Amino acid sequence: MGNSLSDVHMQIMWNRLISVVEEQAVTLIRTAFSTSVRESGDLSAGVFNREGLMIAQAVTGTPGHVNAMSEAVGHFITDIGRENIFEGDVYITNDPWKGTGHLHDFTVVSPSFRDGVLTGFFACTAHVVDVGGRGFGPDANEVYEEGIFVPIMKFADRGTVNRDLVNILHNNVRESGQVVGDVYSLAACNEIGHRRLMDMMDEFRLSDLEGLADFVFARSRDATLAAIAALPQGRYENVMRVDGYGAPIDIAVALDVAQDHIGIDFAGTSAPSPKGINCPMIYSAAYACYAVKCAIAPEIPNNHASLEPFRVTAPKDCILNAQRPAPVSVRHVLGHLVPDAVLGAVHRMLPGQIPAEGAGALWNLHVSVRPRGGAAAAAPDTRSAEVLLFNSGGMGARPGLDGPSTTAFPSGVHSMSIEATEHVGPVIFWRKELRDGSGGRGRQRGGLGQVVEISASAGHEFHFNAMFDRVAHAPRGREGGEDGAPGAVRLDDGTELAAKGRQFVPPERRLVLELPGGGGYGPVEDRSAEAREEDRHYGY
Repeated sequence: MGNSLSDVHMQIMWNRLISVVEEQAVTLIRTAFSTSVRESGDLSAGVFNREGLMIAQAVTGTPGHVNAMSEAVGHFITDIGRENIFEGDVYITNDPWKGTGHLHDFTVVSPSFRDGVLTGFFACTAHVVDVGGRGFGPDANEVYEEGIFVPIMKFADRGTVNRDLVNILHNNVRESGQVVGDVYSLAACNEIGHRRLMDMMDEFRLSDLEGLADFVFARSRDATLAAIAALPQGRYENVMRVDGYGAPIDIAVALDVAQDHIGIDFAGTSAPSPKGINCPMIYSAAYACYAVKCAIAPEIPNNHASLEPFRVTAPKDCILNAQRPAPVSVRHVLGHLVPDAVLGAVHRMLPGQIPAEGAGALWNLHVSVRPRGGAAAAAPDTRSAEVLLFNSGGMGARPGLDGPSTTAFPSGVHSMSIEATEHVGPVIFWRKELRDGSGGRGRQRGGLGQVVEISASAGHEFHFNAMFDRVAHAPRGREGGEDGAPGAVRLDDGTELAAKGRQFVPPERRLVLELPGGGGYGPVEDRSAEAREEDRHYGY
């Protein structure tokens, strides 16, 4: 009975700890300046023990941020040095290889002290609207061109903010108010997490987190290992071809399922690109682990111990393990496609359980709006702005259900409010609607993509950075289902544009994005008459 009560007590504290990090994330959403954080939840937040191992993460956030952040805190401890960790410190980086894969993500880590003794760490990550350089796009040839690179360092030393760093940021980015504001929001987010943790530890009379962390890790590890042990052991392989930049990319993956772990190996994957679609290993591994965990252990909380049995490897000469100084600005394009490649291998192990391929990568749209004719000719009511918008295509059909339409899998971010986006800069959205017929046909239909039509406001013109995939290589159907519709990028007069790279939209024209639909599942002839009629009725 005593052990049972102890377990219940621990479970209550574990749940409370999750509420602590969820409030941490909500603080970031409420105080952030960038629409990608405020409107879409492109962030992560978590609490770590003294060794830098993740105990709990907020539900709000993206797998790429969370799982990469799980590894990142260890880099912070190593680079800062334990002897230099003090109460009131705040650490920061946007190092793609020690953070979350590209310069646009700032990760902030804060030590949490109790009665003068280090208890653990809080960490959070957010995507900022600009880091200078070429802007958010794939055209750079080295990371040095992509923006300001902040190595792991102190943002605050014992409570005193590093004003030199703030000044450097102010003078190296286009939207300095938003970016510096977001950095302060990240620090505030960790501070709220620390305060709520102290309240919790007072309530439960805890002097440290080690006992609770051991309980969380033991339960999570045992549950994950039990899920792995129930799988058919062996090697399962898949290759998925996607557009790339200038040449197609093959993502090759082999799952090696053993009794106590799963190896995920990307040997055979294409070489790095000369453009910024490369992935640092920390980000590729984050999404590879997420895919397998979704398939075999979706109910088990995400923490150090539940991720530990997944061992990800990739050759150094492949695009999913790009080495510095490779350009990595839009690493999400390949990273978001990794789960579909991995799930293709899982399908060979667990047939009849895995969805068809979907759009995968977000169709992020970064727009640089300027007064027409340049600053010298600017009218009084015109202005310059950097505007970021997230759009999602359709997910693949599931074995027993149609695919969700315009759903951000695997990133999980929300769509940005059009009203909020138009408030940020002088742009007009003319259409944002489901794309009829884009879901692949099958016994279950793939999810629909969407059509987005945008122009600059009167007196303005804009360039945009295209970072889109699944245009030349559509999401594939499964088990006899048809492929989803490929994406398209064009002007409203029909002029086709490139799927990647910086391009100009004339003032009199509108940009039209047609996002991919998900693949279908099962033979088309097996779709029920009722489902066909419903598709026609709703214009699907």
